[in-house]
Amino acid sequence: MTMTSKERVHAALERKPADRVPVYMWFHPGTAAHLAQLLEIPPAFVGEAMGNDVCQTWVNNNYAMEGITHVKEGEQHTDFWGITWEKVGHFNQIAKFPLADVGPEELLMYSFPSSHTNELLALMSPLSGAGRDSFIGCDVSPCVFEMYWRLRGMDNVLLEMATDRDLTNTMMGRCADFAVSLARRACREMPLDWLWTGDDVAGQDALMMSPEMWRDLIKPHLQRVFDVGKEAGLWIAYHCCGSLRPIIGDLVDMGLDVLNPIQSRCPGMNALELKREFGRDLAFMGGVDTIGLLPHGSADEVRKGTSELIEGMTSDGGGYILAASHTVPPETPDENIFAMYEAAGVSKEEIFDRAAEIRKRCQVQGVRGQKSGE
Repeated sequence: MTMTSKERVHAALERKPADRVPVYMWFHPGTAAHLAQLLEIPPAFVGEAMGNDVCQTWVNNNYAMEGITHVKEGEQHTDFWGITWEKVGHFNQIAKFPLADVGPEELLMYSFPSSHTNELLALMSPLSGAGRDSFIGCDVSPCVFEMYWRLRGMDNVLLEMATDRDLTNTMMGRCADFAVSLARRACREMPLDWLWTGDDVAGQDALMMSPEMWRDLIKPHLQRVFDVGKEAGLWIAYHCCGSLRPIIGDLVDMGLDVLNPIQSRCPGMNALELKREFGRDLAFMGGVDTIGLLPHGSADEVRKGTSELIEGMTSDGGGYILAASHTVPPETPDENIFAMYEAAGVSKEEIFDRAAEIRKRCQVQGVRGQKSGE
């Protein structure tokens, strides 16, 4: 029997049988634009057409990075936090850190944009019409470390973590305070299924700080964000790119339910090994290689690799959401994308049928589609 997205994701997280593995795929802007043209729909609807089972958006600073798009290279905007972002290639990059050159006194006087809380939470409004069959998430990341370095600059923060623990602890605590305030309101006012948290604290080879320093300065504040979702009875998801293997056990102890994105090429991050070690307590989202297999393998290799990943990651009956280890890159052949979805039980015909329904809906609502040559 076909399940709704809400039923499918909850079943997977509860290690119960589902009609197919749930999917939550992120697309590089170039990939999204190409698929929109192929499916003749607006880019904003690509995830829906491709079968994403999670409806989610940002209410914290990640909206300023990912939710505001510019057309021309070099275009800028300054967000509610005072961070200036500039379009570089397909993505927004930080052009100015507002607290990069200030002293401790001025640093401690910085005010988070609490006056804009209503505007930030309103970003969830488009999801209010998703319906009771949808699995709804609210992204309150970045929560602690990543939020602080976006304000202060990475070099400054890493130096101060080693030389001024009290100042760093205070500022990271204030970053977490803001994430907590957003999370509390979101959990109270919105029909959520999970609370999405995150901080990129790892590089491609190792953590950016020692595990002991993470436990001392970041973990207690991140725990407060987790606790908000737990108290509301929600699943807790956490995003961190890179090699974070040394702290996965800590995240499990903190009550984490879902870890993303599982970049298997990073040391200690082989998806199947993590499943064997932590799968009893932790679900996973990600793991499809976006560096080698997906863009450069054959369609048969992608289909086989994805099938083996799904089989291994659902060995206990569930505990897995299919996703790539990063955004699906624009050099990925169409046949590889459809082969990945086929392995998940989502056919190409089903995708094009959903796109046709979206086109009809857009015509009724007056939303212009994306046709070849436009």
